[in-house]
Amino acid sequence: MSKPTIGFIGLGLMGGNMVENLQKRGYQLTVMDLNKDAVATCVARGANTASSAKELAENSDIVMLCLTTSNVVESLVYADDGILAGIQQGAVLVDFGTSIPASTRKIGADLAAKGAGMIDAPLGRTPAHAKDGLLNIMAAGDLDTFNKVKSVLEDQGENVFHLGALGAGHTTKLVNNFMGMTTVCAMSQAFAVADRAGVDRQQLFDIMSTGPSNSPFMHFCKNYAVDGVSDLGFSIANANKDLGYFLQMVEDLGTTSKIAEGSSANLQAAFDSGMGNGNVPEIFDYFLKLEK
Repeated sequence: MSKPTIGFIGLGLMGGNMVENLQKRGYQLTVMDLNKDAVATCVARGANTASSAKELAENSDIVMLCLTTSNVVESLVYADDGILAGIQQGAVLVDFGTSIPASTRKIGADLAAKGAGMIDAPLGRTPAHAKDGLLNIMAAGDLDTFNKVKSVLEDQGENVFHLGALGAGHTTKLVNNFMGMTTVCAMSQAFAVADRAGVDRQQLFDIMSTGPSNSPFMHFCKNYAVDGVSDLGFSIANANKDLGYFLQMVEDLGTTSKIAEGSSANLQAAFDSGMGNGNVPEIFDYFLKLEK
C-alpha cells in the first residue's frame, strides 16, 4: 500500500525532528512554519510547501500540528484560508500539541461536519526521541479514525496509547504536566527553604532521595539547585501555559484545584520576573530570592 500524504504545520525542535523521521521513513510531506530556515531544511530533504493551511490540507491525507497553544491551533483551523476550509472528506487532523480539551472537541465536531476526523495526540519524551521515532504518544478519538493513522503514529512513537474519546489525550497530558510541574515547584522550593535555613542542599538530597520522595523530577531539581546543571528541557513559559490550561480544564469540569493555583501563581511570578525561557527547575532561583 502507498503511504498517506502528510501535511505538517509547526517545525520547532519537536516538530522539525518528527518531520525528519517521517521523511526518512518514506512519507511525502507538505510543510508550513513561520521559520523559513526550518521549512528550507525540510524542502532540501524533498518536502513540498504550501502558501496557506487550506492549500496544505487540500493536498494531505493526514494534517499534523505541532504548535504552541490552543489559540494558534484554532486560528489555523478557522481562518478563511485555514485547515477547515481545505480539508478533504476522509482526511484526519492530528494535534500533537498540548491544547485545551474543550477546544479540541469543538474542532473535532466541526471537522466531522465536513466528513473529516480528528485525533488529539500529545507527546511525551524529547526532540531526540522524535528524530528516532521513539516518542510516547497519548492519542484519543474515534477508534476508526485512530486506526486510519495508527501505522503512521507507530512510525513516530515507541509507545502509542489509545485513550478513548476525543480530548482524552489532551486531558491526560494536562494531568501529567500538572503532576510534574507541581512536583518541580515543590522540590525546588524545598531546596531553597533548606538553603535559607542553613541546611546543606546536597545533604537534603542525600536524605530525601533515600525515601519515597525520590523520583526523576527530584533529580532534575537537584541537578540545578545543587550542581547548577539545567537539564530538564521544558521551559517555565511552557509550564506556566500548561498549568493555566489545566486550571481552565478543571473549571470546565465544575471543580477546582488549589494545588494547581499555587503552582500556577509561582510559575507566573517567575515568568513575570523574566525567567520564562529558563527550564522549570530554574524556578529555584526565584524561590531562593523570594521575600514575603
